[in-house]
Amino acid sequence: MQITFQFRLYPTPEQEQQLHRTLDLCRKLYNRAKEWRDTAYNQEGKTVTYAMQQNELPAFKKEFPAYKEVHSQVLQDCLRRLDDAYQRFFRGEAGFPHYKSTERYLSFTYPQPGAVSKTFAHDGFVYLPKIGFVRMHAHRPFDRTIVTQINVKRYADGWMANIGVKTEAAEAGQTVETAVGIDVGLSTFAALSDETKVDNPRHLRRAERRLKRAQRRLSRKQRGSRNRQKAKRKVARMHQKVARQRKDFLHKQSYRIVMSHDLIAVEKLKVKNMIRNRRLSKSISDAGWRKFITYLSYKAERQGKRFVQVPAHGTSQTCVCGADVPKTLAVRLHECEGCGLVQDRDIVSAKVILQRALKIAA
Repeated sequence: MQITFQFRLYPTPEQEQQLHRTLDLCRKLYNRAKEWRDTAYNQEGKTVTYAMQQNELPAFKKEFPAYKEVHSQVLQDCLRRLDDAYQRFFRGEAGFPHYKSTERYLSFTYPQPGAVSKTFAHDGFVYLPKIGFVRMHAHRPFDRTIVTQINVKRYADGWMANIGVKTEAAEAGQTVETAVGIDVGLSTFAALSDETKVDNPRHLRRAERRLKRAQRRLSRKQRGSRNRQKAKRKVARMHQKVARQRKDFLHKQSYRIVMSHDLIAVEKLKVKNMIRNRRLSKSISDAGWRKFITYLSYKAERQGKRFVQVPAHGTSQTCVCGADVPKTLAVRLHECEGCGLVQDRDIVSAKVILQRALKIAA
């Protein structure tokens, strides 16, 4: 399996200028390659593949010498990114690819990176071909010999290096001493089958008032002015802070649950369909259910724990005894006439999820 570490970069002014130039050249190549594909299909009815565009890179670099400043594998990855976008569109997983503006093309990738060196315990350097050794704050140790790729991304407050490291998953244990079922929600972030609940922090809702004020200030600024650029960066930093708060919360909760249990059971949710509900879409996105399930999955695999996803149908309408107990979302208390169980509906749902997972695991 592959895990990714994110480290902050501290480039020199010359290196930062080169990073911006590399990003801009990759964006222009992406747009040129997309134009080539669209023109060939619309005018000649021909399909342009990734291999065809990759083979034209040497001639393209002779015609535009500026691209010699960018590592060849970075350019290849740029074309591969465009091809992936078209493949997702053909599979019905995404919309038709768009041309990228400077605000929507934010990263480039070295698929086969060079050396990653650490000079001392916490601060080190990462080697980016054609740019050089860039200072990096390596806040946690990692094996530099098994780095699979390095993605360099521009954020509102600077540059980050996302370093992918290949690691072997721990072997899953045969015995299950502790197991937990998890029912995610909105009133509370998660209810566990051991009758504990995790409060929903609602990071976006708490920052909404400040965000609205900053966005109103941005809307009043004249387009193209420096003040508008400053206001835009301020709004971007506020959104970035909310995203990082959510990510930190999800990492901590998923780590705590995985380290405390041998089997973790969740519902197999179709979050993409659920956020189509206009009344709940913002709250669902703010909760981050999809990321939470992803974090649980790879953390369980890394620690040798068992992770099971069960069908979501009927988990909130069923009792632990197997009886059907239909209720609307407004009803928050589960009352079963068959076994007489009276309990919070989310806790009962978590227990039902655990029951189903144990049957699958058996």
